[in-house]
Amino acid sequence: MSVRDSGSTAARFEQRRSRLTGQAFRMLGASGEAEDAVQDTWMRLSRTEIDSIRNLDGWLTTTLSRICLDVLRARRIDDRHPLGPGAPDPFPPVATGDGPEERAILADDLERAVLVLLHRLPPAERVAFVLHDMFAVPFYEIAEILHRSPNAARLLASRARHRVVDDDAGLRPDALRERRVVRAFLAAVRAGDLQAVLAVLDADVTVSADQVAAPGAVPVTAQGARVVGRLAAGFAARARFSAVVLVDGHAGAVVAAAGESPAVMAFTVDGERITRIEVIAEPEALARMRLTVPDLSAQPSG
Repeated sequence: MSVRDSGSTAARFEQRRSRLTGQAFRMLGASGEAEDAVQDTWMRLSRTEIDSIRNLDGWLTTTLSRICLDVLRARRIDDRHPLGPGAPDPFPPVATGDGPEERAILADDLERAVLVLLHRLPPAERVAFVLHDMFAVPFYEIAEILHRSPNAARLLASRARHRVVDDDAGLRPDALRERRVVRAFLAAVRAGDLQAVLAVLDADVTVSADQVAAPGAVPVTAQGARVVGRLAAGFAARARFSAVVLVDGHAGAVVAAAGESPAVMAFTVDGERITRIEVIAEPEALARMRLTVPDLSAQPSG
């Protein structure tokens, strides 16, 4: 490849780098690994005669996806961290209304939650789901990447969607309200705003944490908005690594900081107030939970 050809190839690759990084990040869930995968893709392209590539976008997606698939398969599974290495950071600001701004933030928040839950999927399911549901890659292309039939690729994506997305959650009238209250609570905790925390807590709210989640490995139970508010202040640092999810169909949150055991927060919401918070980190209990996100396509548009 000549110097001139090399420059042209680099320019064409750079035009696509942002999209490739987005794909790699969603497949791998870690920015450093995603950047390495994109750079590896570039190195392979630089050693290839670009004129022999009929569809550059397809070639790049295939090459990148196979690199990511190898990374996912090579990862050693740590039973202490069944939800993966951590949610993306920083998190977006939280709005409190029902307009277009809140819906855009809701979409971003849900995608971040999906990134956490994708760690529960086998590598092939994860790649199929990300490529099809997030980037609209057709199944015949996914099939070539995974060395499967198109029907098998479709089944992998469908299975992954069922494990991660709750198709019925958006149909419940209380679903959006519950998530709004939980997001407001987490935003207030991250900001260290005690008054905002108290504003979404019922006066008689109770909180419990199992022995894995509680400091000192001793289960904790507390009651009263002021008491729970003070406990929440000590949670501010870890709250940065939280993402809103559905816990058995109701609003909750997963806390997955890198290098720490994950925890799930299950909320009971009555009206605009939180009446109970359960913090669960025991691996056996987490494995029994159905953690999902609501189907964005089921959300009302206005």
